Amino acid sequence: MQPKQNIVHLPVYQPGKPIDEVKRELGLTEVIKLASNENPFGCSPKAKEAIAAMLDQVSIYPDGGAVELTNAVAGKLGVQPNQIIFGLGSDEVILMIARAFLTPEDETITAYPTFPQYKHNAEVEGAKVIEVPVDANGKHDLQAMLGKVNSRTKIVWICNPNNPTGTMLNEAEITAFLEAVPKNVMVVLDEAYAEYNVSGQYPDSVKLLEKHNNVVVLRTFSKIYGLASLRIGYGVGHPDVVRSINQVREPFNTTSFAQKAALAAVNDDAFIESCREANAQGIRKLTAKFVELGLPYFDAHGNFIMVDVKRDGGAVFQGLLRKGIIVRHDPSWGYPTMIRVTVGSEEQNNKFLGALEQVLSEVAVS
Repeated sequence: MQPKQNIVHLPVYQPGKPIDEVKRELGLTEVIKLASNENPFGCSPKAKEAIAAMLDQVSIYPDGGAVELTNAVAGKLGVQPNQIIFGLGSDEVILMIARAFLTPEDETITAYPTFPQYKHNAEVEGAKVIEVPVDANGKHDLQAMLGKVNSRTKIVWICNPNNPTGTMLNEAEITAFLEAVPKNVMVVLDEAYAEYNVSGQYPDSVKLLEKHNNVVVLRTFSKIYGLASLRIGYGVGHPDVVRSINQVREPFNTTSFAQKAALAAVNDDAFIESCREANAQGIRKLTAKFVELGLPYFDAHGNFIMVDVKRDGGAVFQGLLRKGIIVRHDPSWGYPTMIRVTVGSEEQNNKFLGALEQVLSEVAVS
């Protein structure tokens, strides 16, 4: 059996190492996972109650249109329900956008490094992917990206804050870019970490939809809402664009458990605020220690930090792993001496920093 030729070269997505696997491989009893940007505080207690209340409904198909949840999110964002589409995580919305709009005749533009699923799904559809390196500060180089737009460009993907660098584009930068991009080019603003932002300069992207029909905003319940295992996220855009995406959506693509948990979580503002503040405190603590250790890092606006350990990043990753701390290092990022660490609880952050100091003394400086 021969697969499509345009997918044979594609890498399989590699998630962070699972806790149980690390315990088993290294004979550890305690492992802290700071690799996948999960919420260390879990999810809202209200979401847990909503999940438990659904146990007697396991045999019944979910609401295929996620109507109740759609109405709730639309009301919270101040948009119409027909402007929202839900997916199996925002990852699936990315897949659906690529399936609905990209053809082998099209080009699509992304930053590098950034979330790999933009490139992956575009290549599945046979589209040509143009990767534009981030600047020296780890930010999207919007002018360079704009310079790559041509008559074949169909979609520009912007991850804000960017994963893995953690850097942010402010409202003025995003607005200027949207004003310059041709109106027939879709701009996808992936804001998986938006709720963590405390800068006061983060763009009100949903508001920008009123002026820019070519914008799609992505959000997720996997990060600050702590519902990563339930896989639910959404896109917001012009009704015509959302209708086209809906035409390629699989039936019943989100579960009843995910819908009800998200419905409860989206209204628990106190939980979200507590997580946001704890995360901001964690960033301050970690970056202060990095300064003390003389380790450069990119400005962090999500719930993770990319730090230059000035040594082989893979060796530091392995050293931390042996001490029961899972972080992230990916050679494909193009930063051989950098690791990405998720901001954990205060206890987790302290254990990570203690382990990091030990590993830095064990691994030779590059």
